[in-house]
Amino acid sequence: MADITKLATQDQSLKISSEMIKPTTVVRDLGMLLDSELSMKHHVTKLAAVCHYHLRHLRQICQCVGMDTTTRLVLAMITS
Repeated sequence: MADITKLATQDQSLKISSEMIKPTTVVRDLGMLLDSELSMKHHVTKLAAVCHYHLRHLRQICQCVGMDTTTRLVLAMITS
């Protein structure tokens, strides 16, 4: 099996009609980030960052909406 990194740069691209398609290391498919090794490292990193972002915002509104509502919002986020 050939390794794509050993190919010349012009051989790594694919031309369809007038468009040039170049390879990438990470792609998004059905909402998941997939890398060439299928390790899901990029997906987990991005998901953790998004969860941290939402948790920080929940912390800010916690005092306004009350503990019961905050608990429901956290559980909804975890479940989704």
